[in-house]
Amino acid sequence: MSDLSLVTCTAPVNIAVIKYWGKRDEKLILPINDSISVTLSSDQMHAKTTVTASTNFKEDRIWLNKELQASSSRLSSCLEEVRSKARQLESPAVNPDWKVTICSENNFPTAAGLASSAAGYACLVSALCKLYGIQGDLSTLARRGSGSACRSVYGGFVHWKMGSREDGEDSRAIQLHPASHWPDLRVLICVASDSRKKTSSSVGMKNSVETSPLLKYRAELIVPDRTKQMIQAISQQDFDKFAEITIRDSNQFHAVCQDTYPPCVYLNPASHQVSSLIHQLNNYSGRFVATYTFDAGPNACIFLMQKDVCKVVGLLQHFFGEGEEFVRGEKYNVVEPTEKDKSDYSVDRIPGGLKYIICTRAGEGPATLPASGHLLSPKGEPLFMQ
Repeated sequence: MSDLSLVTCTAPVNIAVIKYWGKRDEKLILPINDSISVTLSSDQMHAKTTVTASTNFKEDRIWLNKELQASSSRLSSCLEEVRSKARQLESPAVNPDWKVTICSENNFPTAAGLASSAAGYACLVSALCKLYGIQGDLSTLARRGSGSACRSVYGGFVHWKMGSREDGEDSRAIQLHPASHWPDLRVLICVASDSRKKTSSSVGMKNSVETSPLLKYRAELIVPDRTKQMIQAISQQDFDKFAEITIRDSNQFHAVCQDTYPPCVYLNPASHQVSSLIHQLNNYSGRFVATYTFDAGPNACIFLMQKDVCKVVGLLQHFFGEGEEFVRGEKYNVVEPTEKDKSDYSVDRIPGGLKYIICTRAGEGPATLPASGHLLSPKGEPLFMQ
């Protein structure tokens, strides 16, 4: 077999500040409300995927983090949508009827509430579209794999419009601003657990749609106005407004999870204490120093300005850190809290409550890597198996 055409891409994680929770169509993955997110830098957290296709492959194969994956409805749906798009091209770069081999890996925990599926499917779609020669908006294709993946095909600040059409063609993401729009904004990913969560997002959403009256109230009466306010706050770089809306939306999302029957419990004791620390910090400072949001997991995502990173990381390390390499990602000179700081905060100290913190910032969308970044050999076999 001659050498194959290989494409390798990376794609970033995104963190929603207006949450997506609940689908109006399970198959097409159409949401019941708009959402807004911040795409994070791929320097610290990303999915990386290599794809290829050949007439000699007998079946589609995909490896994720070195494990061969069984076929899933989401993966099959996503692949078929991309192939369908490729068949519409006059001359696709690769025959869309050929079977594909895919090798993907994340440099952060998978299925732990850190938006791994968003990065993974955005990366898969980006790489496949490069392979076939598909251009234009990729968000509707990525959405078929994971709803939030449609936001990871763009960098910076992204708005996923829920749409109203039954075929989902108007349910797509748009970029509000590039990452450079808010250069002083920083992000701390506080990893309280890197284990697979007990209730998946897809199961949790389905249960919420079926049983939570609060979800219906949130989607119809709260989110539309909140979305407009968040778009304005980001446009004006109004951190106070951005911070308050982000906290309120995160808290309401988890209230919906509690209102679900049976309840979806994603937060743990460390999650609650991190929230309390941020509220007290803001109160003592007389301003919004930081804001938090939690996706479907116990890991806090804290947004703040660059000038406040050293102090906030120091507080988190004091109350929740343990061992070496607690602070990862971008480098900062951590400021140890004073004795007064330590006594002023009414926060339960939980050493090891956070496994580590990743210091990062807003970043750009998917990128294509040179041949040196491939995860597959020229013959289409995973490099880790050789």
